[in-house]
Amino acid sequence: MGVETTGTDSTADARTHARAHAPEAEGTGTAAACASRTELPARTDVVVIGGGIVGLASAYELARAGRSVLLVERSDLGCGSTSKAAGGLRSQFSDEANIRLGARSLETFAWLQDERGHDLDLLRTGYLFLLSEQADVERFDEDVALQNSLGLRTTMLTVDEAKALSPVISTEGLIGAVFNPDDAHCTPEAAVAAFAHEARRAGARIATKAEVTGVDVRDGRVGAVTVSRGGEQQRVETDHVVCAAGVWSGAIGAMVGVELPIRPLKRHVAVTEPLDVDARAMPFTIDFSTSFYFHSEGDGLLMGAPEKEDTWEFDLHTDPTWLEHLSDLIETRAPELDDVAVRAGWAGLYEVTPDHNALIGSSDAVIGFHYACGFSGHGFLQGPAVGEVVRDLVLDREPFVDVNGLSVERFVSGDLRTELTIV
Repeated sequence: MGVETTGTDSTADARTHARAHAPEAEGTGTAAACASRTELPARTDVVVIGGGIVGLASAYELARAGRSVLLVERSDLGCGSTSKAAGGLRSQFSDEANIRLGARSLETFAWLQDERGHDLDLLRTGYLFLLSEQADVERFDEDVALQNSLGLRTTMLTVDEAKALSPVISTEGLIGAVFNPDDAHCTPEAAVAAFAHEARRAGARIATKAEVTGVDVRDGRVGAVTVSRGGEQQRVETDHVVCAAGVWSGAIGAMVGVELPIRPLKRHVAVTEPLDVDARAMPFTIDFSTSFYFHSEGDGLLMGAPEKEDTWEFDLHTDPTWLEHLSDLIETRAPELDDVAVRAGWAGLYEVTPDHNALIGSSDAVIGFHYACGFSGHGFLQGPAVGEVVRDLVLDREPFVDVNGLSVERFVSGDLRTELTIV
């Protein structure tokens, strides 16, 4: 497997080169300059902490519902896990809440592109899981039944049918596959820009290069936040704080005495040179037993896989040995790609909870503190729907999906709900 360059700074460059029509990133240019100069209000209905997809979707939904919203991001929009995501959008999960969140988000991503005119490079070529263990076939068969009952078009496939969809794979050792034709992938940076645009249009204020350094709690209620910006501190009064700070959410929870059990887990991604085959015709393909995956990125591929040994640290350095591990996985499952050159790559962080399910809810101990984090690798694909849920939590309305089981309280009661379809 050829390697030309790799590094933590190449996320945007790799995607930009892969897509000649990629939109301007929200973290640069006029929009970013305006966000960095946004005046902070003395008071606002809601403060959203975190400028990734979950925070922006929440800000958009709350502003659209008529609430005054201030989103605060300590760096640039989407600069955390969102910009480093693979961009996959799926509804194939084992947990009903995750299925509903994924399916609803897919509708919103399609709406942003088809109805609102945002170029997300959304490709609905499906998600294909390759299975090599009988236990996985039996479990996925149950999941397919659940997904079908919820209106999804997921189906079990034969090995030959899987090969026809993803012709670069080796079928050795495979005994089945699962496919949903409506799943998709898109460009995370474009989705960030789209939601930022829609949030501002709805009336939300977005302040970058601004960090929440404290949350004032009085008599068990949120009362204000302290924002640090340009060496100055400003107090912003508010009744609601939404923690959407991704893998850094634990520090926000600690400000109000709420434990959010999230650990950082490093993941690598590589982007290849153009292929001789039509990469954009292939589905997002995942070898489930190894979590090796690939999907089209421009005329090439974006590929990923776990490290041989997990790194549970805030570490974004790329490890050259990971490329060797990736090469071994390619040789086994997609040997036709073994000679494809890697142009660039990066490392990002999953925000992992003990049961690989998100933390979504409102604190019982601190009224007005809400959280949406810990998505364990699924935050980008669930972000739009989670924004709707956060809106309803703040407004004390019933969300479209029951998220009571995703409250942080489950770790106190021991009532965990482990998501099984993780990559």
